[in-house]
Amino acid sequence: MLSPSDILPAAADDRPPAAFDELFKIGIGPSSSHTVGPMRAAFAFVRHLEPRLSEVARITATAFGSLAWTGKGHATDKALILGLAGFRPDDIDPDLADDKLADIVAARCLQLPGGFQISFDPDRDIVFDCVATFERHPNAMCFAAQDASGHELLSEVWYSVGGGFVLREGDNESDAGSVPLPWRYGTAAELLALSAATGRSFADIALDNERSRKPNEDCLAVVDRIAQAMFACIDRGLERDGELAGGLGVRRRARQLHERIQAREAGNDRSPMVVMDYVSCFAIAVNEENAAGGRVVTAPTNGAAGVLPAVLRYYRDFCGGERDGLRRFLLTAAAIGGLIKRNASISGAEVGCQGEVGSAAAMAAAGLCAALGGSPAQVENAAEIAIEHHLGMTCDPVGGLVQIPCIERNAFGAIKAINAASLALAGDGRHVVSLDAALETMRQTGLDMQSKYKETSLGGLAVNVTAC
Repeated sequence: MLSPSDILPAAADDRPPAAFDELFKIGIGPSSSHTVGPMRAAFAFVRHLEPRLSEVARITATAFGSLAWTGKGHATDKALILGLAGFRPDDIDPDLADDKLADIVAARCLQLPGGFQISFDPDRDIVFDCVATFERHPNAMCFAAQDASGHELLSEVWYSVGGGFVLREGDNESDAGSVPLPWRYGTAAELLALSAATGRSFADIALDNERSRKPNEDCLAVVDRIAQAMFACIDRGLERDGELAGGLGVRRRARQLHERIQAREAGNDRSPMVVMDYVSCFAIAVNEENAAGGRVVTAPTNGAAGVLPAVLRYYRDFCGGERDGLRRFLLTAAAIGGLIKRNASISGAEVGCQGEVGSAAAMAAAGLCAALGGSPAQVENAAEIAIEHHLGMTCDPVGGLVQIPCIERNAFGAIKAINAASLALAGDGRHVVSLDAALETMRQTGLDMQSKYKETSLGGLAVNVTAC
């Protein structure tokens, strides 16, 4: 088999391509960076503390930057408490999470591993610091454990860098570099070159790498599990109604929208827009579930969790999509998402919502194009079209809640993704603006954006819409 060194010149940046589970994680809402990430970091901190748990008398967790500015609305405090209590976002029952939190708050104590129990006051031990800043990433957390005399036993700084992915201060961005991967690439141009030289699709290349990372795991079964979790989230969202918590008075509407669409069809009143209505409904269903703290797939973030499932469902229900196509869709989406994460960002706190809904739209467009038989050049074109028309999008959740404009924004992202795939399939893959150029523009735009437009709720709709 050819290797990248046979095709590509040596790269200065030798980070490996992102793993599938870096882009797709099963967790809970409402935010991958503000909920999933902090819960994972808090859980990891307690595990690192295990050799000295018998000495622990107090644990504090401090959230900084974007985690502090919108932490309450994004349930960061809830996530930190549950993580310290030993719960993980991928296995906690979202229907029981609030009850577990209420028990901890009422008892004013934390149950630690090994049967150890310490006094815990959320008002004292969970701190939101909106002043301090960290150069590495705006989503920073500091955990500290003390003994009964106030002596510090362990202190760690963690970063929630987007998509539920967390890094501890001093750690590298990925430990996957030690795994020998068959295919390494850092840009879309390099990925296209590998594909052309080997005859392998983006999905094939991504799957080859996954099988090298996890030789004892059925990697396709992992892909199937993600697809099923996405579909289950849509179905659950279509069954629920009522008002979303938070005080904005936002009512769930996916169920009613779905029922109205079905009623129109039953009455032979089939609007030319019916398919797009379904897609919007699917995306809204997922993001209402996310806003309610339900089980979602981070794809690549929770704030953008509705885009990929809606387009994947569109492919399955309206394009005759089958299992192999669903797999091709998600593996291709992961390959593109990895490029975005590497060369720009998927974090709203770093680059605004272009990094969340924009990234999801590019991933979905590429995935749909590939599933429908597009060539690698057309797939790259589809991703570029989608991200190009999300550049500069601000992250401005009203009231710090992942509701307005986030829920509807996912519906528009899904529609844009389908349109981008359609435009790419209508061409031959040749185009002027490359995906790499678009991602570099996205990175530069994010750097130039004022912080108030990057998930702080200090600008945009967040200050021009009254939050009750």
